[in-house]
Amino acid sequence: MSENSNTEYKSSFSDAVIETLVAFANTKGGQIFIGLNDDGLPVKNFVIREETVQQWLNEIKHKTQPSVIPDSESVDIDGNEVVVLSIKEFPVKPVSFRGRYFKRVQNSNHQLNLGEISDMHLKTFNTSWDSYATNDYKLDDISLEKVSTFIEKSNLLKESPLQDDPLTVLYKFELIKESKIANACHLLFAKNDVFLATIELGRFSAPTLIKDGLTLRSDLFSQIEDVLTFIKKHINKEYIITGNPQREERWEYPLNAIREIIINMIVHRDYMHYGDSSVKVFDNYIEFFNPGPLPQSISIEQLLSGDYTSQARNKKVSSIFKESGVIEKYGSGIKRIQNAFLSYGLEAPVFENFQHGFRVIVATKTVHKTVLKTVEKTVEETVEKTVEKTDEIIINLIKSDSRITTKTIQQITGLSRRGIEWQIQKLKEQKIINRIGPDKGGYWEIIKDE
Repeated sequence: MSENSNTEYKSSFSDAVIETLVAFANTKGGQIFIGLNDDGLPVKNFVIREETVQQWLNEIKHKTQPSVIPDSESVDIDGNEVVVLSIKEFPVKPVSFRGRYFKRVQNSNHQLNLGEISDMHLKTFNTSWDSYATNDYKLDDISLEKVSTFIEKSNLLKESPLQDDPLTVLYKFELIKESKIANACHLLFAKNDVFLATIELGRFSAPTLIKDGLTLRSDLFSQIEDVLTFIKKHINKEYIITGNPQREERWEYPLNAIREIIINMIVHRDYMHYGDSSVKVFDNYIEFFNPGPLPQSISIEQLLSGDYTSQARNKKVSSIFKESGVIEKYGSGIKRIQNAFLSYGLEAPVFENFQHGFRVIVATKTVHKTVLKTVEKTVEETVEKTVEKTDEIIINLIKSDSRITTKTIQQITGLSRRGIEWQIQKLKEQKIINRIGPDKGGYWEIIKDE
């Protein structure tokens, strides 16, 4: 058996053992075999005295906070005595070792940053940052008129409408606690600018040339329509003659799905992170980005298949959005977005963890035209023209995002993985582009334009 997310081998007892126990306690638990080398083989001359294990347990107890005491067991492996220290996931997290915090990631320990420490602590008490009271803002900073609007929207969905005044409603929804407003209250109903919720919007005619820009610092309810209005301003719309007195509008993208993406980026944003959310509108695609990646327990594959349990990063914001009808049903938004794009005749969006957050990319049909138009031509013409156009698309995508992945390029262009790799290798050989650093964590540079 090799080392994994819940098993580790140590040749002797040391601080490294305690660090791993803490990482196990902060994750899913695990066991450490003391007396085995990295290959899982017994260490020669490893001796355990009568008081040895008790001394280890005392040291572990005194060097951890909250104090943890693992279970211990002596086992025989190939005629050699080995001590197994086992610990379950600790109910109150995070556990620290000499003031440092760790979690288990695959077969190694990862030291937690401040954001991860805070998030783990909040999850322990089944709460979230937006539920906590803030000392930075007062009740005078809250617009009771906006709260009244929320009550009106909420009452449209209720059989027994809310009859209380705005202030009482804030108390009922625990948006005010002991005369202090919760972070969610400020995000949702602030009178003035909400700097924590800044969203940068941009319309790009070229990767480095912005035609129009807007910085949003409005409350979260207003942001939904503000972002959608900006996008509608910069995408195309056509009118379809149906024979009815009124023409039918068809936007370049399905607006119901775009709105769902906007809601997701607002609800799941990490508002404790210093970075801003952003929306970038290009000729053929739109990028949505918010600080805060997916929870580690949910993979991209699970997200796309719907095989996961919804986890709201901001529970109060999610609850209020649900109460007002902004969110219809927890955990079904991604499927609705995918289906909306497919039924619209477009490719499903790209969903991915990116840098310190999460990114969604939606594209129009024009991105795929070079492939579709060459189907009826000769093989020679098809290859020549597709290569030429695909080169341009790849270069433009790299210009707009130097850290774009080959998987994202593949999904935007609609070409195969091998096709994209061949195109990229060709551009490298022509000294048009170059890769700096590894596949994960590196970036592209444009050496010269074609």
